[in-house]
Amino acid sequence: MAKLQSQGYEYAKITNEADLESNLRLKLQELNSITLSDTEWTNFFNKVLAKSNDSIVEKSILIQEEYIQPLERDDGSFINIELIDKEHIHKNSLQVINQYQATTETQSHRYDVAILVNGLPLVHIELKWRGVSLHEAFNQINRYGKESFFAGNALFEFVQIFVISNGTQSKYYSNTTRNFHIKLPKPPIVLNLQVILAMRKITL
Repeated sequence: MAKLQSQGYEYAKITNEADLESNLRLKLQELNSITLSDTEWTNFFNKVLAKSNDSIVEKSILIQEEYIQPLERDDGSFINIELIDKEHIHKNSLQVINQYQATTETQSHRYDVAILVNGLPLVHIELKWRGVSLHEAFNQINRYGKESFFAGNALFEFVQIFVISNGTQSKYYSNTTRNFHIKLPKPPIVLNLQVILAMRKITL
């Protein structure tokens, strides 16, 4: 956490869905230099970010390709809302959170570390003690995908990249190919964790 903060990531004390949504609203307003009414935000959030039928693939398309979305204002006019500024990348907000609690009717999970880009969780980091097999982290993320990433408004299904580390080895893979990578007989590409976390421009 300290290393991320030293590299310019803002630490945010966000441990539940209400705080995550509130922070998301704030960061999108800052990025787009606007203030939304409660009605405008609720409509945009429900129709664009928290659509109940969207899968992780559709959420990835929203982040990667359809990241500029129209919003109808209370007066009937329309404006465009950017989820990510890909032209001026330093305008994007980078935050790091830890110990986020995801709760469903039957499960409760506490995530190690996540990186928020403009309030959206786009990178999930799972950490294990030295000597613990990375397969445990793979399996744990797989459980999260089945049991809690969809919790509430399913904002953690926006995650694009998973990073796992046991202090000795670090690996990363994309969310949309999560199950494929877990089934591989050989582990995914080894990459230095510090390189991943130091990247200011996430490849989307």
